[in-house]
Amino acid sequence: MGSVCSRPIGIRSASVDDAFWSAEQELVRTAVLPYQWKALNDQVPGAAPSYCMHNFRAAAAQNRRLSAQASKDGRGNAPTYTNRGFNCLPEDPSHPDPDKFYGYVFQDTDFSKWVEAVGYSLAHHPDEELERTADEAIETVCAAQLENGYLDTYYILNGMDRHFTDLKDHHELYCMGHLIEGAIAYYEGTGKTRLLHAAERFADYVASVFGPEPGRLHGYPGHEIAEMALVRLYETTGVRRYLDLASYFINQRGTEPLYFEQEDRERAEHDGVEYQPDTDWPRPYAYYQAHEPVADQRQAVGHAVRAGYLYAGAADVARLTGDGALDEAVHALWRDIVDRKLYITGGVGANADSESHSYAYDLPNDTGYCETCASVALVFFARRMLELDPRAEYGDVMELALYNNVLDGMALDGKSFFYGNPLEVRPQTRRNHDPRYSYVPIVRKKWFGCACCPPNLARLVESVQDYAYTVGEDGATVFTHLYIGGQVSLDLAGGPLTLCMHSDLPWSGGACATVRLGAGGGGGSLTARECTLAFRLPAWAGGEAAADCVKVHRSCADDAPITKRVSQGYLYLSGPWRDGDGIDFDFDMPVRAMAANPLVSQDAGRVALVRGPIVFCAEERDNGANLHLLHLDGRALLTDGRGIDKAHGGQVEVEPFTFMAGSAPDDPGAAGHVDQVSRPMVRLRVPAWRQSDSQAETRPLYEPWGPVVHEPATALLIPYFAWSNRGENEMRVFLDVG
Repeated sequence: MGSVCSRPIGIRSASVDDAFWSAEQELVRTAVLPYQWKALNDQVPGAAPSYCMHNFRAAAAQNRRLSAQASKDGRGNAPTYTNRGFNCLPEDPSHPDPDKFYGYVFQDTDFSKWVEAVGYSLAHHPDEELERTADEAIETVCAAQLENGYLDTYYILNGMDRHFTDLKDHHELYCMGHLIEGAIAYYEGTGKTRLLHAAERFADYVASVFGPEPGRLHGYPGHEIAEMALVRLYETTGVRRYLDLASYFINQRGTEPLYFEQEDRERAEHDGVEYQPDTDWPRPYAYYQAHEPVADQRQAVGHAVRAGYLYAGAADVARLTGDGALDEAVHALWRDIVDRKLYITGGVGANADSESHSYAYDLPNDTGYCETCASVALVFFARRMLELDPRAEYGDVMELALYNNVLDGMALDGKSFFYGNPLEVRPQTRRNHDPRYSYVPIVRKKWFGCACCPPNLARLVESVQDYAYTVGEDGATVFTHLYIGGQVSLDLAGGPLTLCMHSDLPWSGGACATVRLGAGGGGGSLTARECTLAFRLPAWAGGEAAADCVKVHRSCADDAPITKRVSQGYLYLSGPWRDGDGIDFDFDMPVRAMAANPLVSQDAGRVALVRGPIVFCAEERDNGANLHLLHLDGRALLTDGRGIDKAHGGQVEVEPFTFMAGSAPDDPGAAGHVDQVSRPMVRLRVPAWRQSDSQAETRPLYEPWGPVVHEPATALLIPYFAWSNRGENEMRVFLDVG
């Protein structure tokens, strides 16, 4: 560990004004947040109901009834627990009982993630109507809270006598974690403490129930996120018990005797049923990352979202407590993911049946799950690894996931979403109800009963600037991890400094940063500021060799020189910075043909094309049906330079264009509907050929082999995140080469 650690910035410290991310954030602010609020209130025709706000209103009403009853006769008889299952649905969906809980056991988190995105948005875009809506929702949520601080509507409505008896599957601590994250964002975005105090009360109650002391519960979350949320609550409030509780959850997890096994046995005895041993691979409770102590874990296993949240929380605790064993574990887990289990799009979690990591090098394209939330979790993990140890690889992976698997989760109009993000799609699998592909989406959906992904994506997009920068623990080093246009204003050890960033990413590699000294980032200070500005050198630009593409311009020629040092993929520029000093970046952005490791059997003989942080794909709309017959011309992929595009001596054409999205424009209720919107992008024209399928339907199923007929073609590739915005059609990322 040591002095290279850094810390996150406040949500008001950085803003976005570049063309790409400003468009994404404006989409979330103006379309996604209002749409999701309707979804939380079951007001989107054709979408699966959420029941989220229904449940909070029901719990608040129950609290009022019980309070009135207690005032009247001294008794307030809360309901006795009834197990209504993991997903409770009304018998008559058109007439849900206003006093009952509906939806999944974790349905409360739909609100928490929505209000978190709202907090990020309001920090930079004040909106009286949105803030008023959020305030009213917060009042409803706080009215649902019990006097002891507990706040989970599933148990409040179904019976508190069995709360915290199914930590493994019933998500109470997961709900607390998301409530904390949402409350902090809303507090930092608006200055209002109502929800923050509710989150603190819930955390205080949990801290009084869990811990190593006799008589307390020695358990931990089934679905992780409380760990990283508690760390954030500690960093927000300075209250040490929140960090201690996070550390306890991390270090207690997977210790013998296994808490989840004890819990399963006790619950089976209580319910009068036979205990069923857990059969997870490679060991019991690996699905929950609870099969062995976290500090001993070296392989990423189990549910990919849970895993990412756990590893992020463990990295947080390692940074703040100096726990060397956790530090070693998260580095090993990172290597296992990146070296053996990461899709080229930044997706993780290949196993669709359990939304889990598969075994090493098993990366199927057509059935790979790649849940949006799992890539969001990977971004969280990557940023925390950067805080723990600034290596460019962490920023490279964070950037890859953001521009590809994460953004793919949302249509370009912000009104439909992917849960999973495959790398290959054939619509006939869905048309023919093929059960092997039941998890594979063909078009995005308006909403999900289990709607973790849409609000998760929204909160990340609205806070993307917070992932671009961290501040060294020395108080004098500013790390730039992502090149996003905007500015960041920080109070360093030597005084305030603002870095104004202009960026042309992701479509070209140009960027420039200007130093501003003085209060409020307005510049004007004549005093030099001694500090270090550290910039990631992207792997797609050549890694450490890209340091030659960075130039410093001084506003005063007589100043002492800025020293340059490259370490672990970062360029450190140190010295006395003056107001108006600038740094220019002219990163090379070649088109690269990427082949998978030979042990990835699904990608043998195939390549994916990548330019900068963007992964490209072929869609039927541009290339015709039966994409398995389309082959990139192998000769066009060979070049003596770094890239295969014409700018680097190759044959691939890089073409700026305006992408026109739109599907079923006259039927907003249709599956796959996308409003007509346009976005500037870049596409690739690649020399290719098609295997002839002339009269294929009249030919025998098998026939003697012979050389195939090559039909010359040009493959037209678009950014992966843009696919499925023009209706149902085939798609492929990895393409055959011949």
